[in-house]
Amino acid sequence: MLLAVFLIIGNGCSSQRSSLHTISPQTRADLQELFAYTGQDVPMISSHRGGAKNGYPENSIASFEYTLSHTPATFEVDPRLTKDSVIVLIHDETLERTTNSTGKVSDYTWEELQELKLNDFEGNNTEHGIPSLDEVIEWSRGKTIINLDEKDVPKAMTARTIRDLGAESFVLVTVHDAGEAKFYHDKNEDIMYSAWIRSKEAFKEYEEAIPWKQVAQAYVGPELNRESRELIDLLHEQGVMVMIGAGPSYDTLEPEERGDAYRKLIESGVDIIETDRPVEVAEAIRPFTSDESRS
Repeated sequence: MLLAVFLIIGNGCSSQRSSLHTISPQTRADLQELFAYTGQDVPMISSHRGGAKNGYPENSIASFEYTLSHTPATFEVDPRLTKDSVIVLIHDETLERTTNSTGKVSDYTWEELQELKLNDFEGNNTEHGIPSLDEVIEWSRGKTIINLDEKDVPKAMTARTIRDLGAESFVLVTVHDAGEAKFYHDKNEDIMYSAWIRSKEAFKEYEEAIPWKQVAQAYVGPELNRESRELIDLLHEQGVMVMIGAGPSYDTLEPEERGDAYRKLIESGVDIIETDRPVEVAEAIRPFTSDESRS
């Protein structure tokens, strides 16, 4: 199934621009179909922490909307617990790098965190605040797909939140091994996963633990090597899309080298590029996502 089936470009609820490029599966079956590898799929972009940019902090709705104003994308985000057990989005255990405050996230209540403002990636304080996970899930509905990384939120609480908000059709959960996937599967069979599968041994463990149709995307590492190339073939045989995390690797190349590197990933069979540079990646891989490329 081509990604284009789910792309809707129109007037979104955006404080940045009047239109967003959205991915909007309506049901869990739509989500499964969107991520089912067919060999004729449109490459996808996963925006790491939202695709932070000057003035647009990581893990903020403003950053998500900026990215979607340029390209369809999914978003990898970082849930953490406040002192009063509200799930918020912030990557670090402490507040120094990403906000205008100090100390541990877990030492603040949700009400106290709402008084803080987020820093952009250069350390400039902005007008944007820390969002709650509930807020981001409701914002995401009909716009995009959220992938929840694992920080300090108990897995049972994550599973319950997804069920209570009816978000199984657009929220993925990152799992780092087959045991974690099995835990979520036992809690809620409708949850789909962004699964770390970085070896043939891990591949076999997942195969024995859960149905492959529950794996939306398989993260095989930060770069292509012999093992990741072999995993691409194995996962594609099971109908699973493959993701490379370009943040620590290809994203760090010189500007004149990055475009070719992103395109080579797609040419090598990678289906999803997770990146800190989603807008740049979108432009680089446009030859693979345009209508002409599928005609």
